Amino acid sequence: MQRKILVAALAVGVLSANVAQAEGPLMVRARAVFLDFKNGQNDLAAKVEADNRWIPEVDISYFFTPNFATELVLTYPQNIDIKVNGDKQGTIKALPPSLMFQYHVTELGAFKPYVGLGLNYTIFTKTRNILGGAASVDGSSWGLAAQVGFDYMLTKNVALNLDVKYIQMDTDVKVGGNKIGTLDLNPITAGVGIGYRF
Repeated sequence: MQRKILVAALAVGVLSANVAQAEGPLMVRARAVFLDFKNGQNDLAAKVEADNRWIPEVDISYFFTPNFATELVLTYPQNIDIKVNGDKQGTIKALPPSLMFQYHVTELGAFKPYVGLGLNYTIFTKTRNILGGAASVDGSSWGLAAQVGFDYMLTKNVALNLDVKYIQMDTDVKVGGNKIGTLDLNPITAGVGIGYRF
């Protein structure tokens, strides 16, 4: 009888230890991200550009399995300066959330690289703020997004994160309500931050 009680106690102890060591399904990261706009021009007579800048970013990841996760990438509306032929001619706001589907490599100890593919939806506001209201851009943009990055687990729960994304993002440029061309923003983002695994 005592042997059965001892075996049961050992089994409960092992199970409890495994649960305690198991990684939770949620991870939250905060990053500082540099937006490098590619500013491709289609049919525009003047050179129209969005200005590169640093922005804050927060993402929430849910792990369906140790290897597969989905990540929602968020920030608040960001001011983007618009230049025409090199001179600032207005400022618009952009809110660019992305939803990524990821594969994480888990066999390398504390070093956990990942790749992701997903969709970006950018909402532009204050779109008529260019050339004193004479020019405007469209209000939204859909595009694919791809990423590569890694988490390095500093502790069981805290990680250092590096992340690079490519985002398809474009908007039509209009003068007097008539489309005069398309600005292909297509930024590459590079971010560094801290993550916490729940």
